[in-house]
Amino acid sequence: MDDWLAHLTAAGGRQLNDHDWHFPEGSHRLTEGNGLIPLTHFRILECEGPDAARFLQGQTSANIDHADGAFGPLTAFCTPKGRMIANAEILKVSAERYWLLLDASLAGPLATQLGKYAPFYKMTLRHREDLAIIGMVGEPESWAEADLPDLPRLDWHMAQQDDVLALRHPASRSRFVLILPTSQAAARWDTLRRHADPADTALWRRADIGAGVAWLTAEHSDAFLPQMINWEALGGISFRKGCYTGQEVVARAHFRGQVKRRLQIATLEGASVPAIGDEIRSAEDKRVGEIFQATAGDDTKHCDILAVINTSVDGESALFVGDRKLTLRDLPYPLERLDPERIVGD
Repeated sequence: MDDWLAHLTAAGGRQLNDHDWHFPEGSHRLTEGNGLIPLTHFRILECEGPDAARFLQGQTSANIDHADGAFGPLTAFCTPKGRMIANAEILKVSAERYWLLLDASLAGPLATQLGKYAPFYKMTLRHREDLAIIGMVGEPESWAEADLPDLPRLDWHMAQQDDVLALRHPASRSRFVLILPTSQAAARWDTLRRHADPADTALWRRADIGAGVAWLTAEHSDAFLPQMINWEALGGISFRKGCYTGQEVVARAHFRGQVKRRLQIATLEGASVPAIGDEIRSAEDKRVGEIFQATAGDDTKHCDILAVINTSVDGESALFVGDRKLTLRDLPYPLERLDPERIVGD
């Protein structure tokens, strides 16, 4: 991993913190051209062994049978009280091997939680520090000469070619995740660089915000039911599978309509990026929500926001973070249950 990060630095990249990258001469917008982004804020946690599928089936909100090597279902790992420890995408990479793609800050805590039960199964858990994760933005045709797997045409689907795995994630423009050994990452980056401009991690986060996709970090763990980040609207909960940790609470919240807070996309005036957890207040100075994720907008006048807000708040309400106005935007998907069974194999 160190050689891979050193290569990014030599290529002009600068780490702003443990995970985010900035390229001074790179692309700062995703409206045209191809973008190439180091996704070092993601990690892979691997579950491997004869009992890996059975183990995951009892721990995750997804039906593990849907992870079939072509579709990578979203999932949540919950406490017995239904609060999410982490959320992830499940990738089946071989008959007895599954990768969990999740925020880097939660790979350790989730491994610790799952490790309490793993000794009862014929399987192992390990951090795949030997894997690099790269984001690509641009239409599949524009990458045709880059010697990649056939890039998926549908969101949350995957394709493999030798040691390289490609995923498609939702966005206003085509967006792909490339997972490959770190030993190959520098050479692959240089090849892809012929077809794309390097871009900041903030652009990837902005695309997640625009897609209404909320990845938990360590700051969010054990704070939200899956429905509070619209996870069932993205197909991240199977209500037709058997039991898993937290299933009773998650199902009760859905069928009894007990979810009183929901994820929303918003724009915050001003260029200063608020912190996760900053309060959102009404014109009457009542706390009505909190910042889930924020990044600088594509200009110097606003920030793009994911916020978890009380369902009693409507789009016409005046909302503020401090003295800055927050304006709600439309979600790109209907706020209703999407059964993953409907999208498997589409």
